[in-house]
Amino acid sequence: MPDRNSPEANCKGKRIAKVMARAGLCSRREAERWIADGRVSVNGKKLMTPAVMVIDDQVITVDGQPIARKTESRLWRYHKPAGLIVSHSDPEGRGSVFDRLPAELPRVVSIGRLDINSEGLLLLTNDGALENLLESPKTGWTRKYRVRAYGRVSERALAELAKGVTISGIRYAPIQAEVEKTGKTNASNIWVRIAIREGRNREVRKVMEYVGLNVNRLIRTGYGPFQLGGLPRGGVEEVRRGALRASLPKGFRLD
Repeated sequence: MPDRNSPEANCKGKRIAKVMARAGLCSRREAERWIADGRVSVNGKKLMTPAVMVIDDQVITVDGQPIARKTESRLWRYHKPAGLIVSHSDPEGRGSVFDRLPAELPRVVSIGRLDINSEGLLLLTNDGALENLLESPKTGWTRKYRVRAYGRVSERALAELAKGVTISGIRYAPIQAEVEKTGKTNASNIWVRIAIREGRNREVRKVMEYVGLNVNRLIRTGYGPFQLGGLPRGGVEEVRRGALRASLPKGFRLD
């Protein structure tokens, strides 16, 4: 008879990747990669697959170090400056937002990303399960941007984006776009307000290029119910727990 505490013996409990994510250690995807790399053990036994359920009295270790099983879910607003990547590691050695955060913050992951040249609102959390929920298109949260671009575009062309568009074989969901401000000459930049729901890789830049605009500045101003507001560049502010709880989709319980 197998040991009840072995990973294989448990048909109840929670998925190991979800437990690691809820501990604020990493995202679920990262947890699965760590398991594949042989870095994760349960009760001293190295895992070979992420398809494992664990219960509260089992000891999970990563690189030989036990993880903290319970931590309070938290969320922060961060004003990302341009010139930083959103990654915990980079083979090119570029500056990361995670290197610029206050030392008192716990380990956090980002909810979605902004590319190195983009700036504005980035949500951070210590809860990988919360990250997985809030960046999913199924949550239905709108991402809002202000875009400065070179070129000219008609209101009609922008209105057509509300029907969705296919670019290089990729179908993008409906996009709301409207001109905020035009320059005085044809050689001037214009400002466009954009609202999307999917947040695909470089979606805003690709769609603007599709309608003939060359983006030279991209600022995310909102993510779901959370706004950049007057948060200074590089600034970090925690979202109050009550506001976070009230904003979450039904069925998700904060730890």
